Amino acid sequence: MTFLTPLAALVALAVALPLLAVALGIRRAASVRRVLRLHAPRHGTDLVALGALVGAFALLAIAAAQPALAHDTQQRVRTDAQVLFVLDTSRSMAAALTPTSPTRLDRAVRAAAALRASIPSVEAGIATLTDRVLPDLLPVADRPSFDATLARSVGIDQPPPRFVAVRATDCGALAAIPAAGFFAPTAKHRVVVVFTDGESRPFDPGALGRAFAGVGLVVVGVRGDGEAVFLPSGRPEPGYRSDPAAAAALATLAGATNGRAFGESDLRAASTKVQQLLGRGPTAAVISRSRQETTLAPYIALAALGPLAFLLRRRTGGAKRRTLAVR
Repeated sequence: MTFLTPLAALVALAVALPLLAVALGIRRAASVRRVLRLHAPRHGTDLVALGALVGAFALLAIAAAQPALAHDTQQRVRTDAQVLFVLDTSRSMAAALTPTSPTRLDRAVRAAAALRASIPSVEAGIATLTDRVLPDLLPVADRPSFDATLARSVGIDQPPPRFVAVRATDCGALAAIPAAGFFAPTAKHRVVVVFTDGESRPFDPGALGRAFAGVGLVVVGVRGDGEAVFLPSGRPEPGYRSDPAAAAALATLAGATNGRAFGESDLRAASTKVQQLLGRGPTAAVISRSRQETTLAPYIALAALGPLAFLLRRRTGGAKRRTLAVR
């Protein structure tokens, strides 16, 4: 059991003093009746009405705090492995076959989600690539956090590159990842999965290979023939030209670590490669930060209508009896 808005229960204080005043008034009225030897009201004591009123407000105060049944999910997570998904967010990744077709980045996001789902027991993070690599989410076990970051934080030129150039992407910037704190020190098996169209500035594959010593690199090429970057009007952007050397750049990038580039239609092979690089290792049970919560507030608020209905019926019944007595 948990309370989503516990401070909202303080609304009960707003009616506590008036109810206390009513209680004192009822007590004083009872004392006066005893002195004057008067009978209590036929329809019952005022304390019954006060109790019903207190019960109704107490239930409403509990409902305002929004009690909920929380169900934590437990999973086993590798303690020695992490994966970082890096998505190219340069302007060329906005290219698509038609103005209404999914862009390269759209397809890269879907591919990243699919690959992440294939390794549920491994912590995974997200970073973006232009002429630098910036983290969006350090590796975590929580799938909802990963999916939400992927859907909401990854976008074209978000953030933009540091320098304006014809080719904003610099695959050589990936060399900074192994030593830049993207992975936890306990992660002995580290894998970087890069999604890019290969339209990059020239880079040194030797330097990249040396930087990735001990770190796995999987390259997924996201591009297609005849694609263009479209303006909001639906017309192709005049300044964009597809780079004919992109396919060779993808092969060079993958070859820097003696690997090969996978196409976006070959995700099963890419997933197999990721799992091979991760190998097997110890796991530990962790409680996922995502919680399934069933709110009880509507039912408790509905229950508060019971005492109020009792008061209304009691008051209506008393009025009818007084009317009959007068007749």
